[in-house]
Amino acid sequence: MTPDEQRSAAALAHLRGLSRALDGAVTIPGTGIRLGLDPLIGLVPVLGDWVGGLLSGYIVVRAAGLGASLATLLRMLGNLGLDALVGSVPVLGDIFDVGFRANERNLALIEGHLQRPGQRRRSDLVVVLATAGVALAVVGGALALTGWLVATLVRALLGG
Repeated sequence: MTPDEQRSAAALAHLRGLSRALDGAVTIPGTGIRLGLDPLIGLVPVLGDWVGGLLSGYIVVRAAGLGASLATLLRMLGNLGLDALVGSVPVLGDIFDVGFRANERNLALIEGHLQRPGQRRRSDLVVVLATAGVALAVVGGALALTGWLVATLVRALLGG
């Protein structure tokens, strides 16, 4: 094993440990449900979500250092974005964290990219294009709604 491969293997082992600590460190007895630090620290208002986000972001930064493609990194950020969006809802977001496990999903993306970089790039491209399409549709819908609201407000103010 070359020194670069040894460094990559060590970094990947570190990320596995961090991901496990955040998403599934212990099993709740009698349930089979694994629980990590992320949903627990998320219970602390505002600060908990920030700390969890920073730790999760660290995994993405390390993935970039391991050579993950831009598409893989965008998928990872999408997982974190969804986790942050739903996670911002008190209590419900923490329950979502237990099941969604964004860090474990991101670890699987890193490992998949490192094992089959060419194949992952093709599937990543499809996901990124689909995500871009949905994002454009959401932005277009938001602009249309804003235009409708402004027009309705102007009509109401002008008495028309």
